[in-house]
Amino acid sequence: MFDYLIVGAGFAGSVLAERLATRSNKKVLIVDKRSHIAGNAYDHYNEEGILVHKYGPHIFHTNSKDVFEYLTNFTDWRPYEHRVLASVDGQMVPMPINLDTINKLYGLSLNSFEVEQFLESLAESIPVIKTSEDVVVSKVGRELYEKFFKNYTRKQWGMDPSELDKSVTSRVPTRTNRDDRYFTDTYQAMPLHGYTRMFEKMLDHPNIKIMLNTDYHDIIDFIPFKEIIFTGPVDEYFDFKFGKLPYRSLEFKHETLNVEKFLAAPVVNYPNEHLYTRITEFKALTGQQHPKTSVVYEYPKAEGDPYYPIPRLENADLYNKYKKLADETPNVHFVGRLATYKYYNMDQVVAQALTLYKRLTEKTEEAQKAKKPAISGSTSLVEKLVSRAPAKE
Repeated sequence: MFDYLIVGAGFAGSVLAERLATRSNKKVLIVDKRSHIAGNAYDHYNEEGILVHKYGPHIFHTNSKDVFEYLTNFTDWRPYEHRVLASVDGQMVPMPINLDTINKLYGLSLNSFEVEQFLESLAESIPVIKTSEDVVVSKVGRELYEKFFKNYTRKQWGMDPSELDKSVTSRVPTRTNRDDRYFTDTYQAMPLHGYTRMFEKMLDHPNIKIMLNTDYHDIIDFIPFKEIIFTGPVDEYFDFKFGKLPYRSLEFKHETLNVEKFLAAPVVNYPNEHLYTRITEFKALTGQQHPKTSVVYEYPKAEGDPYYPIPRLENADLYNKYKKLADETPNVHFVGRLATYKYYNMDQVVAQALTLYKRLTEKTEEAQKAKKPAISGSTSLVEKLVSRAPAKE
């Protein structure tokens, strides 16, 4: 008998498996449809011996000391600050937009104060920010919006930014200094030996059993367990009762090239040309030394493995129907990007999983206390009073 059946061996499922097995001595079975652990963060050495990310670049960054220190239990780190260039008007310019982007694009030599005034002169006044288009146009104006965001977003999401929630483009800052880092988080690093090695260490425990190439539907009636942790698409769990939740997918085209370096930056975005959105060169991420290099081209598409929940109001309304069902389903816990229909980064998924573990632990402790007989009437009364006290944040 397993205490938990965990569906999905990505960040959410693996973190919970590790915590439950090592900290709570629970017996855990993880199943995954794919042939490997680590979910979309899976990396491996290709035929040429280059470490590549099968499902596109995964850049770890977080402001959470707790999350970073937790993952440090399973990996050493390579310091890495991510940088991106965008191909715009025949030039390679820093992305997110910063002081150098503006000066190079317009042939200017502005300082930080002047570029702030320049952007203010381009920005349009929008009283209520509702869409992704509103976010960008209100910050940098329509011309820069069309150069950097409009067509990229159309390719990535299959719809115009005016149709998407403001959260999509709010993730990308605009800077008036020369900071060309894509992220500014406190902790920025890559697992020294790759993500898959980190997951292997995370799941290396006698209480954890793993079944790959397995659909949980095929084993759920034959393997006994007490509770489920589900990290797949929430609509799939409920057999699409209210209809399918929309997701965007990606197709990856990997190439190994007989050159030592191919790109001018680890990632180059192509907002206005080509069918792909970006190219990534993996050696720039991993620091690996190799006479050849390997890159991946990303082609967004509507069908395929679900990667990105599409942030629109009607989709949120549909998800809320499934969330109500999920909340009412006993002994099943939904966690992760697909199960909660949220566009989470890796660190956010880890934090969500650690939070769920804490909640499960508290629930177990409460159940054990409830089974213990009261020593005296006064003790029982104290326990009742304590249980009614408001929880501290």
